[in-house]
Amino acid sequence: MWDGSCSEEVAKLSVWLCGQVTSENAETILEKLGGIVFSDSSIWRRVQTWGAKLQALETLERAAACAVPPQGLVAPPAKTWPKEMGIAMDGVLIPLRKEGFKELKVGIVFDITHRTETDAESGEAVEWAHAIHNSYTAVLGGPTAFGQAMWAEACRREFPQARDNIVIGDGAVWIWNLTQEHFGSSRQVVDWYHATEHLHQTAHLIWSQGSPEAMRWAKGMEKPLYQGQAWQVAEQVRELAIAHPHAAKELAAEAGYFENNRRRMQYLELREDGFPIGSGMVESGCKQYRARFNGAGMRWGRDGAEHLIPIRTAILSGRFDARWAQVLKSPPS
Repeated sequence: MWDGSCSEEVAKLSVWLCGQVTSENAETILEKLGGIVFSDSSIWRRVQTWGAKLQALETLERAAACAVPPQGLVAPPAKTWPKEMGIAMDGVLIPLRKEGFKELKVGIVFDITHRTETDAESGEAVEWAHAIHNSYTAVLGGPTAFGQAMWAEACRREFPQARDNIVIGDGAVWIWNLTQEHFGSSRQVVDWYHATEHLHQTAHLIWSQGSPEAMRWAKGMEKPLYQGQAWQVAEQVRELAIAHPHAAKELAAEAGYFENNRRRMQYLELREDGFPIGSGMVESGCKQYRARFNGAGMRWGRDGAEHLIPIRTAILSGRFDARWAQVLKSPPS
């Protein structure tokens, strides 16, 4: 239902603008480009009203996606799509008043395509996997709510029906617990760049940062790691722990990282099967949320942030118009 206090076009444009810039900047843009006089406080009120409607819609969609089918209902067999898809998850800290920095969990669902590129080291033409048709999910809350949101978006994109699919993340335990709960049949991979960062962190526990010895050891371990021999890397780190007792505790933790994630570090196999091994797509998404929520001097009330998040998400996913139409037609709450 429309509130009638201004034209729908102005309200929609103001909310869309505020999903990308501050309400003060949205006011300036409306006036200078459109000759529309609409105060920043009026814009923010519209954001809160329509952001709350979008948030409520997301809640309904999550509940529907996670609902148990009625007893006795036999669902028709799902069609398998001849394509590969992926999910990637990460988090970004945003500042909340009275709470400090809290993690906004961010997820992305994407299709996978392949492009012929020149390998920087060999100079040969190779097929690299890339994420396309990205859609986003973001939740300012714990893994349970985020897992439900990811499952709802995955179902909307028909991720479970993809011929093959993958989940990419760093070493965070919550990501893999969530993956096991909702995407247990998917391939899993620890982002290659996070894994190599751990190689360098390990080296710097023994040798000074940036030293030739540290660089040589870390680079030397990249080959077996890439070839799927994370267990060998873990053994090498344990040997270092014995030889360097002053850093034994920290080195044991690094060895555990490679040992516990060894099945998620089959990089060569995944590359040969046409999958990406980096999480750049979700890191880029985190940066886009950070750009809106972490500006200079910004401090958010929790409600204000939670009402803006679904607006930002709809914009980044390229479906703001569709989501606006859905909530416009919904009955008043």
